[in-house]
Amino acid sequence: MSNLHIDRREFLKGACATAAVGAAGPGLLFSSEAEAAVNTYDTVVLVFLRGGMDGLNLVPPVSGNDRSFYEEARPSLNIAASGTYGALPLTLANGTATGFGLHPGAAGLKGLWDAGKLAIVHSCGMPTVVTRSHFDAQLYLDLGTPGQQGGSSGWLTRAWSTQPGVTGNPVMPVVAVNSRQPANLLGSTQALSMPSPTDFSLDTGAWQWQRFRSGMPAGTKGINETLASLWTGQTGVEVGGMRADSALRVIGQQAYTSTLPAGWPTTTLARQLWTVAQSVRFNLGLRIATLDIGGWDTHDGQGTAGSGYHFFQNKIVELSEALTAFYNDLNTGGEAARVTVIVQSEFGRRVRQNGSGGTDHGYGNPMLILGGPVNGRKFYGQWLGLDPQVLSPYFGDIPVTTDFRRVFSELLIRRMGNNKLGTVFPGYANYTPMGIFQGSDIAPQYVATDDTRIMANLPANPQPAYGESMRESSRAIRARQRDEQNWIQRLLAALGLS
Repeated sequence: MSNLHIDRREFLKGACATAAVGAAGPGLLFSSEAEAAVNTYDTVVLVFLRGGMDGLNLVPPVSGNDRSFYEEARPSLNIAASGTYGALPLTLANGTATGFGLHPGAAGLKGLWDAGKLAIVHSCGMPTVVTRSHFDAQLYLDLGTPGQQGGSSGWLTRAWSTQPGVTGNPVMPVVAVNSRQPANLLGSTQALSMPSPTDFSLDTGAWQWQRFRSGMPAGTKGINETLASLWTGQTGVEVGGMRADSALRVIGQQAYTSTLPAGWPTTTLARQLWTVAQSVRFNLGLRIATLDIGGWDTHDGQGTAGSGYHFFQNKIVELSEALTAFYNDLNTGGEAARVTVIVQSEFGRRVRQNGSGGTDHGYGNPMLILGGPVNGRKFYGQWLGLDPQVLSPYFGDIPVTTDFRRVFSELLIRRMGNNKLGTVFPGYANYTPMGIFQGSDIAPQYVATDDTRIMANLPANPQPAYGESMRESSRAIRARQRDEQNWIQRLLAALGLS
């Protein structure tokens, strides 16, 4: 039986670090400590609809042969073409009908479309991989490597690590409004994960010992002040503690509020987007924000639209109202011109409804893109239609005709000035812009950077020679023991227990 040995110093620091990270949330990552600087760059907000959103009922056909095929495939689940609970027709800027509409619960999105701030990409997804697994599809998209799951970093992590033109040290360049680190930020050391900034604090232990409070004896220190003075070394625990403390203080110094502005919906998604809106406004250098909204796996009881309870309708209302409030708030404050929102899901649903009043896992799906820099009120991509003969080679699913990486590549190049496509999306090539985003084109770079090639050649799990970790001189042992004793004395003195 093996005996696990942890020396006293590392045990105490590890316990403190565990308490700090646990109190701030299980998904805590750390942004660097720096002074806030005005963010003149674009901010990209990725909203991931986990569960497979039914894009065919969000953007249904309202006329022509596709309308007939749609009604035949979904006799009790189709969205009406007109009427009180009918689809909201989408027209181009010149008034030309597109043949499509939006779910009647998406009135806010319809307003953004009419204002030219919303674009829709038909049949988007992964053209090289077909999977009906939520877990596989989400991971492929998050990693940016369709068909491969062995990567050590998410595509957003690689996008930020290759971002040119970054000056200084942004306070909070990347944030996940989440209780955990999403896979698209896997491997990031500059990302901050927080479900709510007002709850982002160290609150472990007895309330009166958490921090110095008025009325306490002079010179008294709480856990927060004591821990802040201990992260002075270079061990992994100490560096992690410093970053955690820095993140806590950076967020604590901002004027975040959980009180939503008048007119905002009160849903979870709306609160997440309010956190992003405040972060943009505080000029923390925010370049990338990501958040999730689950509950889109509608195998049964999906509903359509109308009075009474309709599950899918309620989800669409939540999505539409939150995105509309977010855009309107930033537009009022003058920040909307540099904020772009991408809404994607891992796949769509089957064209034909199932026997349980729902839809099963499908393939191609629309992608929503909204914001000031968007060339909106247009459809992009190729729509092949709903003719069963056309869908037959795709097992009756809507096919994928636009690679999701093509959309994100244009976003990176035109809005972020980042052309390192070979690093952000390994194996992807032959990119051409679709014209979705405003901005200038630069030649894409498909060859990975030197750093990426070097990392790729490193052993996957480098290990020391057998027995090397046991070789320690007696002098080193004595020095380490002295350090332990000194550190324990410092801790006891700081707590007033010496």
